[in-house]
Amino acid sequence: MELDYIRGEIDHMRAQVIRQRKEILQLQIAGIPTTSADALLERMLAKIDTLCAKRDSLRARQPRRTKGKGWGGRGW
Repeated sequence: MELDYIRGEIDHMRAQVIRQRKEILQLQIAGIPTTSADALLERMLAKIDTLCAKRDSLRARQPRRTKGKGWGGRGW
């Protein structure tokens, strides 16, 4: 299912973002410029935003369950 794939990809990208932020912090502590690492992080965050939008649109197209009365709920 494509929705499951996109959700997995979002989780994977979020883990990569965490690693990238840690690496940027290490570079900053070492006094090394982080311009290219920051640009990569921005591209990664943009990709996550795109995947989230795609996930939301796929989720909106899925049929929703209809609510029933359940266990003797009111019928009015």
